[in-house]
Amino acid sequence: MNRRDFLRGVSAAVVIQACGKIVTAATRQHLSRETVFRFVVASDWHYGQPGTDATQFYHDLQKAFAAYQAQYPCEFFVLNGDVIHNDPALLLPAATLLKQLHPRLYVTRGNHDMVTPAAWEQAWGFPLCHDVVIKDQVILLGDTANEKGQYLCPDVSWFTAKLEQYKSASNIFIFLHITPVKWTKSGVDCPEFQDLIRKYPNVRAVFNGHDHDQDGVKLLDDKIPFLFDGHMGGSWGTDYRGFRVVELKTDGSMVSYLMNPYHKQAERTFAKV
Repeated sequence: MNRRDFLRGVSAAVVIQACGKIVTAATRQHLSRETVFRFVVASDWHYGQPGTDATQFYHDLQKAFAAYQAQYPCEFFVLNGDVIHNDPALLLPAATLLKQLHPRLYVTRGNHDMVTPAAWEQAWGFPLCHDVVIKDQVILLGDTANEKGQYLCPDVSWFTAKLEQYKSASNIFIFLHITPVKWTKSGVDCPEFQDLIRKYPNVRAVFNGHDHDQDGVKLLDDKIPFLFDGHMGGSWGTDYRGFRVVELKTDGSMVSYLMNPYHKQAERTFAKV
């Protein structure tokens, strides 16, 4: 086959050439699915939990994420609750380690993060309920526990104000340690919060930790995905410790999968509604 016949045969592809040589060929479908925004979420480190090697769990995550980040750069990293295990004195040393993971590290308070709001802000530099905007993508980090370890529904007043503030944003991603829908044994039924997020079609996904044995996806009204990520530490849960990746594509779809911790698994695609 000559060069002209070859190029005619790949007319359904975009061919990039350099110095007269074929460099790569990608279908139009592939180009429309290029990643334009990527982030990672993990949860439940439980630093300081007796009978566990929490320091090793951290180094395992750090090594696996660094390998991933070197190949697939991420905009930010969220540790979605239960950073420590009960003892408030552990928060500052835990924060020192976690901040080495990524320049943009965000956290939520879990039921085992038994610290005051002031101590939390001292450790991280932002309050318990916190909003961030990166490239017109909105990140809302909520609080679902208190310093006694009690389970709480998200602060509906705060979320109401923020969802209204960002109602024109491309996408909103919500991070809550405890699931605000009673899908799991340890979830909490929060109908007011559920009704609130139903009103905002740009709420793209809600991320939950807490349930170490949950690493799947549950849908509210078959529309809003709630994504779990197992655990990165602790004494129980899925048979692996890893993290979840989320990618936004040029066609508007969202792709998410788990890293186990070096191998991709359970990839799912969510079309933009």
